[in-house]
Amino acid sequence: MKVCAEILTEMLEEVGFTHIFGHPGEQILPLYEALRKSEIQHVLMRHEQGAVHAADGYARASGRPGVCVATGGPGALNLVMGVAAANTDSVPLIALTGDLPRGEGGGRFQEADIEGVFSPVVKKSRTARNGEDAALALLDALDAFERGVTGVMHINLPKDVLEEGVGTIEKPPSTPGKTPCLDDVIEVLRSAEKPLVLAGAGIIWAGAVEGFRKFITENLLPVVTTYSGRGVLPEDHPLCLGMAGTRGTPTGNYAARECDVLLVLGSRLSDRTSAAIGNPRIIHVNTDPNVLRGDFRLNMNVRDFLMHGIRVKHPVRWLRELYGFRVKNPPLYDLPAGEEKILRTSSAVRSILDAAPDAVVVSDAGSHTTWVTLHRRVLRERGLLFSGGFGPMGYGLPAAVGAKIARPDDDVLLVAGDGGFQMTIQELGTVAELDLGITMCILNNGQLDVIRQWQEMKYGESYSVKMRNPDFVRLAGAYGICAERVYEIGEVAGAVERGLDSGEPYLVELMVEEENIPLPDLDP
Repeated sequence: MKVCAEILTEMLEEVGFTHIFGHPGEQILPLYEALRKSEIQHVLMRHEQGAVHAADGYARASGRPGVCVATGGPGALNLVMGVAAANTDSVPLIALTGDLPRGEGGGRFQEADIEGVFSPVVKKSRTARNGEDAALALLDALDAFERGVTGVMHINLPKDVLEEGVGTIEKPPSTPGKTPCLDDVIEVLRSAEKPLVLAGAGIIWAGAVEGFRKFITENLLPVVTTYSGRGVLPEDHPLCLGMAGTRGTPTGNYAARECDVLLVLGSRLSDRTSAAIGNPRIIHVNTDPNVLRGDFRLNMNVRDFLMHGIRVKHPVRWLRELYGFRVKNPPLYDLPAGEEKILRTSSAVRSILDAAPDAVVVSDAGSHTTWVTLHRRVLRERGLLFSGGFGPMGYGLPAAVGAKIARPDDDVLLVAGDGGFQMTIQELGTVAELDLGITMCILNNGQLDVIRQWQEMKYGESYSVKMRNPDFVRLAGAYGICAERVYEIGEVAGAVERGLDSGEPYLVELMVEEENIPLPDLDP
């Protein structure tokens, strides 16, 4: 009879998982022994936060669920922030944590209520009562993803449960959901004078990008996107108006404000997206009933909705209005680069992105994030990765690790600030050990620039934002990673191109001047 750890590993193998990101520890060792004997590649991260961000980046880059693993106590708790970030953006991810053996009393070394901590920040958290329950929990998570449910599924595994023998596992019968009636929805869409489609990442997770593009082009419907949905329709497509919401394009926000019917596909309608929306009738399609809003709430998979082959009249006058507005109010990425002579974050980011038009861009949180958002034209889904709903500093480097492992043949470009980069800087060890060809662009202004700006706006001066940074070039060298430092704007493109052309880990440190970010037209 196989033990639970072996059963769980085989289940993951059978459905096609090839990589798991984690950091070992005592309470999870039975699972590691099963992984050692399997075909699944374990990616040893230097910190559990790095493991969950890497699994997140892997999922976003591949369009498939990611898996991370940590031991009990401090190891499990180190996952929490990254798990919350992934869940906020509805990234399908399985988080496996070890725990102390069952029923040995309280007050034990490294004891924590792991399920209690995880429950508020995941889709579902479950502590396995025995080996069979652990296998059923994993089956439940895999089945949910197959049905189009997204978010983080957490399974807490006491050590003795992992070592317990497990017999045959029978999958419980699933009850098919009822298909909502779409007659009223179709009628509302057909009667709209100014229809608009808001596309979220749920289209990507549903594997419905091609069906979505067919639906849009056949009906000539204008499209705006969320941050995570960017690229589901290329941003150079005539029907794509760009992102809507905070940091949205002028035309994207105009359309969201002026439309009379808004079809929301695979988005949770966050506050930052909703800030741009006027007062349309809303048709909301999502697999999560808890996020549905508006006049028509369809709890269904986006893929299933698109399969209905809905046809509406072409909104010609509305399209002409939007085209005229866009000509007068183009997005920043459509404008030529300025004649900037000083190396500031804005000009540095523009030069970085222009030098890597085909790369998968991974952005960390910081002042540069605004400029990446404004300067990058996204032409394919999963082409720009960022934890937009939670925005943790330190996301970028480990997420880039996951992205490169998911897409080894694509260029992967990291854009990070000096503050965020240092939060997970130890993952340079993972990059070096696996020889991952990631080009890492670090914008060094010696301070937490966004925080400085908000402090000066609110209080008249800044406090505790200056940093004495290490020599990033020498630090990269200590890991055996090639690196160079850039002081002039004219040097940026060449440095980035050298990194990409090398096919090896490469760090570019850019010495940028202090700079305020532009305030959004909408409240942040």
